[in-house]
Amino acid sequence: MKDIFLKENIEEIFNYLEEGLHMIDSSGKILYYNDFAKRIDGVDPKKAVGRHLIEIYPSLDENTSTLLTVIRTGEPILRREQTFVNYKGEKITTINSSIPIKSKGKIMGAIEISKDITQVRELSEKIVDLQDKLYSSNDNKKEGSRESAVYTFFDIVGNNDEILRLKALSRKAAQGDAPVLISGDTGTGKELFVHSIHNGSKRRHNPFITQNCAALPSNLLEGILFGTTKGGFTGAEDRPGLFELANGGTIFLDEINSMPLELQSKLLRVLQDGNVRRVGGTKIKNVDVRIIAATNIPPEDAVERRQLRKDLYYRLNVISFDIPPLRERKDDIEILCHHFIDKFNVRLGKNTKGISKKVLSIFMDYPWEGNVRELEHLIEGIMNIYDVEIIDVEHIPQKIKKNLARKTRKKNDLNLNKILEETEKTYIAEALKQTGGNITHAAEILSIPRQTLQYKISKYEIKTL
Repeated sequence: MKDIFLKENIEEIFNYLEEGLHMIDSSGKILYYNDFAKRIDGVDPKKAVGRHLIEIYPSLDENTSTLLTVIRTGEPILRREQTFVNYKGEKITTINSSIPIKSKGKIMGAIEISKDITQVRELSEKIVDLQDKLYSSNDNKKEGSRESAVYTFFDIVGNNDEILRLKALSRKAAQGDAPVLISGDTGTGKELFVHSIHNGSKRRHNPFITQNCAALPSNLLEGILFGTTKGGFTGAEDRPGLFELANGGTIFLDEINSMPLELQSKLLRVLQDGNVRRVGGTKIKNVDVRIIAATNIPPEDAVERRQLRKDLYYRLNVISFDIPPLRERKDDIEILCHHFIDKFNVRLGKNTKGISKKVLSIFMDYPWEGNVRELEHLIEGIMNIYDVEIIDVEHIPQKIKKNLARKTRKKNDLNLNKILEETEKTYIAEALKQTGGNITHAAEILSIPRQTLQYKISKYEIKTL
């Protein structure tokens, strides 16, 4: 009874999973197939169970099926990409983790969890194909590069000493080809510096390509960066990677600390000798690409957390700088506000002149966890809603006002005089209570003169019994 209860409930739980779940026996026959697998493959589980895996997936074979490979080798396969054609003729890409099921050393079957990444794969391939078309013609290179890297040093607004120093450093960095490593909180303006370095360099008329390393699974990211070779894995096509497409130009790898460590070692080889080998291929192609990388945490912390290889960090860290958060450059808030107001006046057809002194004071006290980007979006939101010459307190969001009220309360809570007064009132009231309202005796308990106690009773308006 217990076994039946467990079996029924486990199967129901499996059907709620957001991943496909397959189980086969040692001969390759399907034992279990959950509902999500049906959504991926388009096969009714009732028709799949009991049939051989190759019958259900005719585009796979003994070598390309991760489940059958696990049965053959007895070794688990983790996070491997697999592409197949389902019964409807649809091309499906999954990331599979396949584990053999053993009993007393004998392989009894295998279980596999599959995550559907078909749409992500299709989108990434379209992006690469579009970039390939964009940069395949010399006539389009100049125009394409300008469309990609849109910012210049003029777009980096601020008179803060550190910002001015970083702009000067970036201008010098733009003159060479050395790798650049930029760090800074989200919204500080890393992308502005990256674009400006490319547009200020001799590569400015060549491709500029950006890839967020946190946006794709590692299996897809490798193919996107380095390209794929037809037959390299099931469903693979001959496609250039971003390094090939960026030849002669710049590639920006954002959030590089999110790139898997094994992929970082391949990137290190590109940095060292400029050689790229497509996934599944044997041919080596040399590329001339400048790499600019960015992290949203200090790179030293990324190394310590094992998010960034130490050797890659040293290779990237030829030129490096950290962009300060807005809370450390608050002297730029006013000039940034005017810059964004001018920007959205043009975009929205408004005629806003500036912000009030009270609003500026509130902005100076606000922590700006979203940094410059948060300030920009705030100004944009206000100007979309209000048609005013001066942005005043009533126009700013409640979130900002709550922060001001919270700081005011905190400040009042830390007022020493107020704390002492409240403490005095409490002790005087307690002494009077103990003495039944006798001021002389209360003064003796409190070790203060009777006249002083009378003065404080009057000052604090304390009722005597």
